[in-house]
Amino acid sequence: MTKRTLEGTNRKQKRTSGFRARMRTATGRKVIQSRRKRGRYRLAV
Repeated sequence: MTKRTLEGTNRKQKRTSGFRARMRTATGRKVIQSRRKRGRYRLAV
């Protein structure tokens, strides 16, 4: 079977959209805050 066209790496995913990455910036903290308010089970990747 051939490979899929788009594959990411876990490290990249964590570094760009992980919890620590979100908390690093003001807008990222806003993202976490809004997801908490909405009652999301998973706040970040």
